[in-house]
This record gives sequence, C-alpha cells and structure tokens, in this order.
Amino acid sequence: MPRTSSILEDMPSYPMIDTHTHFDAPTFDHDRLMQAKIAYQRRVHHLVLVGYLHTHFERLYACQQALSATFVHDKADMLDNKEQVPKAHIALGLHPFYIDQHTEAHLSDMAHRLNAKRPLAIGEIGLDTYTDAMKAPDMFAKQKQFFKAQLDMAVTHQLPVMLHIRKAHADTLAILKAHKYDAHTLGGVAHSFSGGEQEAKAFVKLGFKLGVTGQVSNPNAKKLRRAIVAAVATYGTSCLVIETDCPDMMPIMCQQAQVDLPASGQSPDDEWQGVTTHNRNVPANLPWVLLSLSELLDVTPEVLAQQLWQNSCMALKTSWTYPTNESL
Repeated sequence: MPRTSSILEDMPSYPMIDTHTHFDAPTFDHDRLMQAKIAYQRRVHHLVLVGYLHTHFERLYACQQALSATFVHDKADMLDNKEQVPKAHIALGLHPFYIDQHTEAHLSDMAHRLNAKRPLAIGEIGLDTYTDAMKAPDMFAKQKQFFKAQLDMAVTHQLPVMLHIRKAHADTLAILKAHKYDAHTLGGVAHSFSGGEQEAKAFVKLGFKLGVTGQVSNPNAKKLRRAIVAAVATYGTSCLVIETDCPDMMPIMCQQAQVDLPASGQSPDDEWQGVTTHNRNVPANLPWVLLSLSELLDVTPEVLAQQLWQNSCMALKTSWTYPTNESL
C-alpha cells in the first residue's frame, strides 16, 4: 500500500461513493477482495463498475457477483461470516476511444442486456479527440453515431449516463442540447471532468454532476481546479461527485514513483498489467479525493462528504441511505 496509508488511517473518515471505477480490470485479479475490504474500512460503501468495451461486459457482472457474495447487508450477514466490502453496481457503455472496435452488433447486444437486466447507468459514453486518429472525419462521425445511439437507450430505459469527454466538450454539449436526454430528470455525470470554467458551468447547467478524480490533488492541475471552483461558485457543492477511476488517476500524495500511467480511456492493450501494484490507483484512495476537494473549496470533509453522497444519489438516481456511525 502507499506510504500514506498510515496517515489516512489516523484521520476521521466519512461515508463515500466511488462513482467511477474499472475495478474489474485484470490488474486487480490477484488482490481484488483485499482491496475491497480496505476500501470499505476507509468508508467506501458503494462503487460503480463502468463498462467501455463489449468484450468486457461479462467481466463486469462476474466482478459484481464476486463482491456481492461477500458484501455485508445487515447484522444477519455478519453472523454468516460475510466480508465487509463496498456494494458494486454496473454501468454498461461503449467508450468513444475504442470506437474502431465497436460494431452495430455490440449496440444491439447492449440494448438486449438493458432489457434483460437493468444496470445502474449507461457509460462511459461520449466523444474523444485526444489523438489525431480520433479526429479523423470517419472516426469522429462514428463516435457521434454511437454516442447518440446510447443516449437514445438512456432515454428509452430512463437511465443516467456517464460521459467521457476529452478535447470534445463543445461537440458533446451541442449533441446533448439537441438530444431528448435530460440530465435534470435522468441524472448523469461528466466523468473525470477536464474542461475549463465555462464548460464546467455549461455541463452543470444541463443537469450533470462533475466527476472529480485524484487529479484535484495536484496543485499543478490549475485549469481543473479553477473549473471546479468556478462551478461551485455558481451552483454550490451540489454540482460535484467524486471518483477514483481506478486503476488510473492516482492522487498525487499516493504516488511513489514517476511513471507514465495511462490517461483515462487510453489504457494499454494489456489493460493496466504493466502498472506496478504500488503505482496502481485503488478504491481505498477515494478519501484523498475528498480531502483534496475539501481543502480546495474550504469546506469541512464532514459537510462535504454528506453533500457528495447526496449528489451521487441524485446523479445515479438512487436512494442509498447515508450511513451513520451507529449503523456501521
């Protein structure tokens, strides 16, 4: 574990929801249950397993099932010697960065899955022009097609969406403004938000919460930090949720070596297997996101944690009860 673990254990902790993870990735196969236990000890009560490739949809369900088999629901479960781990939820989506791997058959299968077993959300979906290949007219046109098709599914099934947006905020906003999808009604998260101040306020105005990752812990992430402060100045802390996006987006205080971790949505072909354990982000690091955001906004962690829990429930259209010390 990162050397900051003992420091975190000495700090007060507050219930949290990790709104975006890739905890199903193979890099967690050897210690997933242990990491889940540590996350629960750090008061992470819920986490969302987010889809990005059709190939891995079944893996999401397998991961959820494995964690559900050990999740403590009540005191009776504890008597059955079940483990205390976060409850896992699933979002299904076809990620724009992998658009060349997506087919119409994948859209059809996703629609079938939505009918057969309702997920928590649809995602991550959106637009991505991070590389020159993604900017190619044919590739970008296909991204828009798949984005709109999945927004249609969200409207049909009345589900929130998790947006992935990189260097395509204006185009994403244009599509959302023209589409029937209404985040004020259905919820939604602009995952790992990376835009500027005006873009942040534009997504919040549409009804989306801004997903804040460990990047907020980096004082050099000035554009991101200004965008968060600007959105909060206009809309209050009700516009934010927190996420680890593990195994990416390691909080700066948890990093132990200078490594080039893959950018969100740009994981290597081996799916993070090249990331050494001590440089791999984990759900248990979510408190660092809370604490960094608390410091940035000058809001106490206790007050902010309760607001973020409420925000997450609004964004995901759930009614999870905020745990109290007496109920733990």
